[in-house]
Amino acid sequence: MKTVRVLTGITTSGTPHLGNYAGAIRPAIAASRAAGTESFYFLADYHALIKVQDPARVQRSTLEIAAAWLACGLDPDTVWFYRQSDIPEIPELTWLLTCVAGKGLLNRAHAYKAAVDKNTAEGNDDDAGINAGLFMYPVWMAADILLFGAHKVPVGRDQVQHIEMARDFGARFNHIYGHAYFTLPEAVVEESVATLPGLDGRKMSKSYDNTIAMFADPATLKKQIMALITDSKAPGEAKDTEGSALFQLYQAFATPLQTAAMRTAFADGIAWGEAKQQLFAVIDAEIAPMRERYNALMADPAAIERILQAGAAKARAIATPLLQELR
Repeated sequence: MKTVRVLTGITTSGTPHLGNYAGAIRPAIAASRAAGTESFYFLADYHALIKVQDPARVQRSTLEIAAAWLACGLDPDTVWFYRQSDIPEIPELTWLLTCVAGKGLLNRAHAYKAAVDKNTAEGNDDDAGINAGLFMYPVWMAADILLFGAHKVPVGRDQVQHIEMARDFGARFNHIYGHAYFTLPEAVVEESVATLPGLDGRKMSKSYDNTIAMFADPATLKKQIMALITDSKAPGEAKDTEGSALFQLYQAFATPLQTAAMRTAFADGIAWGEAKQQLFAVIDAEIAPMRERYNALMADPAAIERILQAGAAKARAIATPLLQELR
């Protein structure tokens, strides 16, 4: 059986939220348990610097996200689990890839284009307030992936372009230097939960401050869910599942049978308050056991640091020989 390498990570710029869990952590950990799979998980603390220049926030987020992966069932003895900044080969490979990356391709990256379009709409210079880190982000992400020979990368649909760019940079390097140094990765999108909606209906994101904290205590979790924006349809009026943030969130945590029942309840005019109560129930049922493990890990940060250092040594055993070959 061919061994498949799966790699994923989360930027350490905030507290883990349900979008991180359903869109990245849960499917990646499930994939790690499949036969013939080698899984790589990293904490993207260097990526965080593009938007966050608060050291305490990045450090706290790194601890919280590490604890979240572990609480969700990650076994550091059977996977590669490391902090991005502990692998110096990543920024070195980023430079090597920068020298083969087409600027025109980077100009078309979604995040950079969105920032430019916003400036244009507001009458500002195209690049006002945009740092080179944002512009070069796709190259660094390519280095994260190509360094470890990942075959598959679980991502939200909005990140698929970055995987395509990683393939492009890797293929160009291979062509220029006449050898298949890099495996070309594929994006893996779990369609039903690839991008979860947040409290305001937009993509759940720290950038929009519309997240639902993953390990909030039950009272806080319930309060956040009850704050979900819905339409004004009264109890008894049929409600649309299409475009409903509440239904999308429910579907991400419910069984197929529960989802079918909720779809029927929408058609029958379930009250929004009752629907939110049911949403809270399915989310809390899944999160509660992990919340207890998370709280225990957060109380022992030294143990998390030991796990990360061991993971870095394991990852560098792959990264260092490759960089020597590339040099």
